[in-house]
Order: sequence, then structure tokens, then C-alpha cells
Amino acid sequence: MTSIFDHGLARNAANYEALTPIDFITRAAEVYPDRLAVVHGDIRRNWGQTYERVRRLAGALAQAGVQRGDTVAVMLPNIPAMIEAHFGVPMTGAVLNTLNTRLDESSLLFMLEHGEARALIIDTEYHKLAEKALARFPNLRVISVHDLETTPKSIAGAVDYEDFLAAAAPDYDWQPPTDEWDAIALNYTSGTTGDPKGVVYHHRGAYLNAISNILEWDMPKHPVYLWTLPLFHCNGWCFAWTVAARAGVNVCLRKFDPETVFDLIRREGVTHYCGAPIVQSALANAPVHLREGIHHTVYTMVAGASPAPAVIASMREMGFDLTHAYGLTEVYGPAAACAYQQAWDELDEDSRATRMARQGVRYHLQAGLSVRDPETMEPVAPNESQIGEIMFRGNICMKGYLKNESATRDAFRGGWFHTGDLGVLTPDGYVRIKDRSKDIIISGGENISSIEVEDALYRHPAVAAAAVVAMSDPKWGETPCAYVELKPDIEVTEQEIIAHCRVLLAGFKVPKVIRFGPLPKTSTGKIQKFELRKNVDTAGK
Repeated sequence: MTSIFDHGLARNAANYEALTPIDFITRAAEVYPDRLAVVHGDIRRNWGQTYERVRRLAGALAQAGVQRGDTVAVMLPNIPAMIEAHFGVPMTGAVLNTLNTRLDESSLLFMLEHGEARALIIDTEYHKLAEKALARFPNLRVISVHDLETTPKSIAGAVDYEDFLAAAAPDYDWQPPTDEWDAIALNYTSGTTGDPKGVVYHHRGAYLNAISNILEWDMPKHPVYLWTLPLFHCNGWCFAWTVAARAGVNVCLRKFDPETVFDLIRREGVTHYCGAPIVQSALANAPVHLREGIHHTVYTMVAGASPAPAVIASMREMGFDLTHAYGLTEVYGPAAACAYQQAWDELDEDSRATRMARQGVRYHLQAGLSVRDPETMEPVAPNESQIGEIMFRGNICMKGYLKNESATRDAFRGGWFHTGDLGVLTPDGYVRIKDRSKDIIISGGENISSIEVEDALYRHPAVAAAAVVAMSDPKWGETPCAYVELKPDIEVTEQEIIAHCRVLLAGFKVPKVIRFGPLPKTSTGKIQKFELRKNVDTAGK
């Protein structure tokens, strides 16, 4: 007796095609060419027009010599060109590298070099970086985007983005990747030591996470999505592709401001947006009159440090339906969510908010989310007390770290992706973070390596020892708090230490508080950070 698998039913052009989220915009343009796709200031483009611009971008990049496997870096706010890049770049087979606009120049130049960027699409606001990149990488093709009222209007040595598109045909004949395992994006994440690590995404994972976003939110056709979340964060958690899949509206937002956000929600009928806790807190605490005239339900997703129960309660009072998601750059942004249970409606506000702040359960199309002993790989008991490491497994996991085999091997040991976050499993099967095994501080959605900050502190001639831990902050969620032990007979002020750090670090990484005194140490001289964490939020009050 033969198995059905023995009958030679093979893949062919009729029954198999590699998964890619690029196809979402093709379908949107075919089925809904006249529906609104992009809103930005006075710009209003439909899906047919947006698809034409995307194909022009792909054709222009191909004419410029960009080929399959090349890296195209982009440094842009949440403007139409950034959305177009999420389709136009991978259409050529190239890899999209979105750069964090908040980083320091040395980190950004490292990324351009490490990722071997062939081209850079950059907003003129960041002209200083573009000029340094052109000087350092003479073969780099720079395309400048002049948006709204930004200055300067152009960058010497760069070609204007609109001219770049106009020189290409509107009918670039793109093809799906030969293999859905091909890289689609490169995103750099901060580690606890050394240079940033380049996280490589594949077409399959981007496609599946974009679909998971729809399933998690029960997102209907034609949502109106506001870009409060930076598109450089894990490709906007894959929502650039999600919105195209639903033929929705991308409401662009160059810079977050609560008044502007409420105005856009009211004027454009925004139905969905994502954001870090700082975004949610800013909206929840904004003057009541700013949200007058908003009578429809707005769905919002938050990730990062757990939002305060008071913020969750305030969002519900505003009529905003909040979902707490959890993930990392290595899993395409959110790969878990706190799925809401109807029974929670019967709970009081505090109890309900506490449950809603958990990291939750696996995304629909992620194969596994678990809490395990990182050494034995045994799962913890669902008793909310046994601590283990939070791990993911499945198609919504990165290919690996670019040019870093050892880090890739370590991240995937035992057949699971190790997040480095410590957590517990609740009796109802939800994951809750307890602490971070990596010394990472999440401030306003940005990762800050405490070791990087400590290194900057040690460069001050007065510092004998330093330790940095997370301090709770009502606006940013967390901020760095530095404990400093000075060398004998040397005096220095808090302001002098902070000024020193500003020279070496990006602004959001600079400690907000400096506390002086002897640091607790083990018998071997190791600083006991856990002792500092115990009282970090109450010391000095």
C-alpha cells in the first residue's frame, strides 16, 4: 500500500508561489485602485497612484544598479516615502534597512557600513548624516526626500526623490522572491555589549506577521491607520504591509503630538493606531477638550513596558480599546498579545487592567510562546511563581543576526528563540514578564543598554565605579538612573556628569538622575545591581 506522499504531486507554477507581503499592495491596487491609501498634509493618494509610485521607486533603484540581496537604507519619518520604501525596495529583491532617526551619528554610520548599504533614502532634516555618509562611503547612492516645510530643500551630492521616481517607468515588472526565505528587511537592535546587531527578516515571516496583526485585531477592510508608531521600529511592527492587505488608509504623522493626533483621529476618522507606553500615556493625560468630537471606537495596541493600570483605565474611559502586545525586534515586533477574555468584563477596573497588562499568549501565526529554564529547556509550571526565560518558536522569528554566527547560534539554542526576558506563566496560560536578564532599559519604546551608559560614565575622570538601572517614569515608562562612586578626593556635580554623558550618548540614553555614594558589591567586587533596583524608585524621596 502506498502513501499519498508517494504519488509525485510536486510543486509547480500553478500551485505554489513564495509568500511575500509585497503582493498585498498589488491586490489593493487591482481591487480598490480608487480607494484612499495615503494622507499626509495636503497629499491624498489612492491605492492605484501609490502602487504606481512604488513601482517607479523599484524601477529607479534597479536602474541605479540595486540588485537582489543589496541593502537599501532609509532614514525617514512616518511620511509617504517611508511607506513606499516598504514595497519598492523589496520589489527589486533588495533588503530594506530602516534607520532609527533618534540614534547618534556614529551608530548610524556603523549600520550603513555593516549592512553594506548600496543606497540611502534620507529626509533632508537629517542632511548632516547624509553629508558624512557621502564623505565616508563615496559609492553610496543618496536620494533625498524634501517633505513639507523641512530644511534644507536638498542635499549636495544627492538626487531628489521625486526626480528619482520621475525618471523611471510606472510599470516595473516585479516578481515574487525565488524563495520566501529571502531577506526582506534588516533592523538593528541594541545589545548589552558591543555594536548593534543586525536582525534579518524574511518574506515569509513579514507576510505571516502582517496577517497575524489582522487576526489579532479583527481588523476589517479599509481601516484608517494612524502612524504614531515609528516605521523604523521593526518595520512599524509589519503594519505597513497589514494596512495594504486590508486596503486601508495610511494617515502619516511626521512628529507625535497629542493635539495633532486627536485632530487627525477626529478629521480622518482614525480607527487604529499603535504606540509605546509614552504615546498612550500622553494621550490619556492630555486635556479633555482635545478629544471632544471623537465618538467612535479607536483601537490601539501598546508594547514595551507594561502600561500602568491607570493608563489602561483612562483609555477605556476615552472609548479607546487597548490591546497589550509583546515582542522584540527579533520576532518582527509583536509576536504575542494579551488576548482579552469576556469574563474580565465582570472584574473591577484595577483587576481588569492588571490582567490586560500581561504579555499574553502567542500570536495567531507564531508557532510557540513558552517560559522555560534556559539551561534544561524544561517549561516552568503555570503557577505564576516559577521564573524562567520567555522564548518564541515559529515562522515569526528572524533568520538570524547579520555576520554574527555565534550570536545567532546562542539565540536559537535548544530549538527556541531566547528573548533574554525573565517571566512566569499564569494558571490561565498567560505570560507575564518579571525582569530582564539583559540589562536593557525600555524608555519611550526605545531600548537602552545599561552597559553602554555605564561605559560612558566610566570615561569621566572622576568616576571610580558606575551602575545603571531602570527607574520608573510617568512619561517615558522607564529612564536610566545612574549610581556613581567617585574616586577619592574628587568632587563633581550631577549636572557635570549628565553633561559628560550628553557628549557620548544619544539624548534618550542620558541618565536623568545621578546618585552618588559607595556601590553594593560582592566579595569578588561585582556590583550588586539587584540591591540598587530594590530602592531605585524611592531613594532620595
